[in-house]
Amino acid sequence: MIIPISELEADTLHSIAESFVLREGTDYGEIEASFADKVEQVIAQLKAGEVVLVYSELHETIDIKPKDALLADDSH
Repeated sequence: MIIPISELEADTLHSIAESFVLREGTDYGEIEASFADKVEQVIAQLKAGEVVLVYSELHETIDIKPKDALLADDSH
């Protein structure tokens, strides 16, 4: 289930983004970004609709997934 970010408090959204960055260890290319920059980039992607918050009822977890990947999964 996709969770609209508009339904979350700013602090909650920030905490979810922080958790995602810590968990993913995302590669940002040759220029290493600070933790705060990575979090802000994730939040910006969420606000732009490039990625979405997905709640797994089975695992009772929240994850951040690329919107395109989710649409591709739904087409099968």
